[in-house]
Amino acid sequence: VMANSHFLQSDPEFVTAIHTRDAKLRFNRVWAVCKKKRRCENEDRTEKHDEEFAPGMKPVANNHGGCGNVQPQVRQAALQLKAAFDVVQEDGPKRRETVPITPEMAHGILRRISEEDIRHMGLNSDYARPEWMIITVLPVPPPPVRPSISMDGTGTGMRNEDDLTYKLG
Repeated sequence: VMANSHFLQSDPEFVTAIHTRDAKLRFNRVWAVCKKKRRCENEDRTEKHDEEFAPGMKPVANNHGGCGNVQPQVRQAALQLKAAFDVVQEDGPKRRETVPITPEMAHGILRRISEEDIRHMGLNSDYARPEWMIITVLPVPPPPVRPSISMDGTGTGMRNEDDLTYKLG
């Protein structure tokens, strides 16, 4: 998935990968094809031989709508994700710029994946949307439902149901 345009990369290898019936195998094949790509290509996939066509009978351009941006290299450092970009400076040399990927950024990228692309990846959009893999709401049961804890830690002392307040204090 492209970080800027949120399109799956499309090329002939990708087309053969999405025709796999087994969802797990399809996901692995799509991942293997897409991990090699470093740019969201927006050029036409058709070969241009203008002399073979009569005037006014050129084939329709087959453009998948890519943004043309360079894909960052995403690396995990402890519990954080970092995106590394190669930035070309005007005076010549390239330098590597590292930007942390926040959970909001990751959720925003995953939320924009289309239903069709989710099916192509081998996921079920009814039960396993990619943005659902990021916890956005943490449910906390009310105090009467929580198990009671011992206030002194021995198990025989005073008991309390509000264990979250005890742990925070």
